Amino acid sequence: MKTIKIVAVSAALLCSLVASAQWQRIPTPNDTLQSVRVLPNGNTLVSIYAPKARQVSLMGDMVPWGQPLVPTEKNGVWSFEVPGVKAGVYRYSFIVDGVQVIDPKSDIALNNRPLAVIEPNGKDFFSYDPTIEHGAMAVRSYWSKTAQQTRTMRVWTPAGYETSKDKKMKALPVLYLIHGGGDTDTSWPTAGCAGDILDNLYAAGKIEPMIVVMPNGTFPGNEVPVFAADMVTDIIPFIEKNYRVKADQAHRAMAGLSMGGMETLETVFNNPTLFGYVWVLSSSFMPGVEPSKEGERLGVEAKIPVINKTVKEFVFTQGGKSDIAYQNGINTRTYLEGLGLKFEYMDVEGGHSWYAWRQNLYDLAQRLFKK
Repeated sequence: MKTIKIVAVSAALLCSLVASAQWQRIPTPNDTLQSVRVLPNGNTLVSIYAPKARQVSLMGDMVPWGQPLVPTEKNGVWSFEVPGVKAGVYRYSFIVDGVQVIDPKSDIALNNRPLAVIEPNGKDFFSYDPTIEHGAMAVRSYWSKTAQQTRTMRVWTPAGYETSKDKKMKALPVLYLIHGGGDTDTSWPTAGCAGDILDNLYAAGKIEPMIVVMPNGTFPGNEVPVFAADMVTDIIPFIEKNYRVKADQAHRAMAGLSMGGMETLETVFNNPTLFGYVWVLSSSFMPGVEPSKEGERLGVEAKIPVINKTVKEFVFTQGGKSDIAYQNGINTRTYLEGLGLKFEYMDVEGGHSWYAWRQNLYDLAQRLFKK
């Protein structure tokens, strides 16, 4: 009992001291700091209070490739003015004296969200609409025999899938949607706004009911072939065992961006009768390797006639000439075209960024599984 009383008194004393210290705290610029603001000129100002920092930089999807921004510093507030930020959702963080720091005033800090994002300059087709019914975005764990570890994926199902008795919901086609290098299965649902894009399209009657699977494409080591093996050995069997799906080529689609595009090419050319729709977004064969070498490794030439006959759509996209994968994409497409592959090419605005990839998903989803 004595110990309990002593602890109680100590806790009460501590609370009193803390309250006193808070009452006497000297105000700082951080008290009223708005960390993300859209300026009258349309640029976006991103700030952090770091009064003892020697060096601060900003990193994220909105920072131009290869063009680091020079900050201004006043009263311990470091600010970065980012020009030309279009309507969108952008991930960002700061590097403070060499340490990555999430904006302490962002949703991740205040609401325990998995990603710090901003939405400057309005909203668009990727925004949450409270007036419609929304599908489910589930987190599913599975045992990967390929990697010998438990891994996760995100799975979107359309509104009403769980309880609907509609015959159209009895068994659905599946889109396997892969992120890029350095990201995980959280990326398409967050920065990619996949759930909101799909919800909005489905509510408007613009897409067929389908299941969209967003796996984790990041593996240690040689990621591309390992993921391709995981897709075939573990991911697809898990989905076809646990969801009501149409398990044939005509009702499977695969799309991947950047590294995920490489994983898509790897998977498809190793399994030419697995997918009826193939989309390669801002990607190519492995950069720095001659496409012919990759083609020989994958036995592409012998498989192209099969793909031309059985794949309904084979599409390459890029985000214009500012896309860092632009030339690699040209090299790969030129090689495959020379071997007779039938494909479509689309260019969208946005470079190598989620701005382009969200548009790709919006366009892609509306073309899938149409009779």
